[in-house]
Amino acid sequence: MPPLPDAHCRYISEWGGTKLRWGLSADQAEVDALTVYAEAGETAVVHYTPAP
Repeated sequence: MPPLPDAHCRYISEWGGTKLRWGLSADQAEVDALTVYAEAGETAVVHYTPAP
């Protein structure tokens, strides 16, 4: 995670977008960590284009 809390929401959004774009999975520990950070942040919309 970035050291500045203000960057967490954007980081989580971009992380999620990358996972979605490339069809990557996440184990339960990763999902749990992302959920904690996402709940603490603002609502964000994740935009991505699926990889060819």
